[in-house]
Amino acid sequence: MELNKLVETIVREIVGKLGQSPVRPFKLLFVCADSAAYEAYSDQYILLQKHGIAFDLLFLDGAASAWLGSRRIESSGCGRAIAADEFAPSPLELPLEYDGLLLPEVDLDSLGRATLAIRGTVLSDLLFGALVLGKPAWIGEDSPGLTRADRRTLKTLKLPKPYQNLFDYYKQELTMYGASFGPMHQLAELAADFFDRTEAERTKSAALTIEETYSPPATGEQAIPAASNEGAATIRFEGRLVSAEWVERQAEKGSFSRLSLGKRTLVSPLARDLLRDRGVFVYVGEEG
Repeated sequence: MELNKLVETIVREIVGKLGQSPVRPFKLLFVCADSAAYEAYSDQYILLQKHGIAFDLLFLDGAASAWLGSRRIESSGCGRAIAADEFAPSPLELPLEYDGLLLPEVDLDSLGRATLAIRGTVLSDLLFGALVLGKPAWIGEDSPGLTRADRRTLKTLKLPKPYQNLFDYYKQELTMYGASFGPMHQLAELAADFFDRTEAERTKSAALTIEETYSPPATGEQAIPAASNEGAATIRFEGRLVSAEWVERQAEKGSFSRLSLGKRTLVSPLARDLLRDRGVFVYVGEEG
């Protein structure tokens, strides 16, 4: 009998640990306008690290190419192959590897393409892929709407009023598609808050799942007498797991022939054998 109790104890531990697999940290793709923009966001890198959020840096190299480590990412439009680096993923594939995007600076062209689901630039492909997958994308609302190269070439810092209105319209449209906008130097804080809430919800959900799967009887738990049926002694169990020890304790208190269980109650194999040997009829819910 000692061996049976040992086996049941092991089974309880296994059931209690169901769903408790290691959880990987959240991972973001942080998109920099170019390699010179790296230092401007150093405070945001520190904030992400403090919250345990992993991230990779993607440096744009023009509108249609970028660098992710040593891999060259290129966008050649819909249905066209990438020739520069055959081992690198396309921008459309990158959101599959991450839990969200951070884009402090976006330009009018890429934002318009993403809004209209037109691919062709690295940013538009990234946004399209992330929003289709339902993944969060945080974009700088105070972005000038012009790339750094355009600002240097045109010797201007912002869009004229008509184009600015169009840029604002695209931002409103993209918000409806699932993107989030905020100050470019506070995007990491927005992402950290989002993932903190997500982690809390995930932990709560896992705890509820484990509780529903297995919940040991409370200390001093006793069977609750139920209405008898034709003189047969009936008891009702309100815990989550009927164990062999519980069956033996009830048998020592007095014989019973019927056992009522809740819909989510589990019966251990050993307890099931004991109940069957004693001729106890087991049913779920109210008798009937």
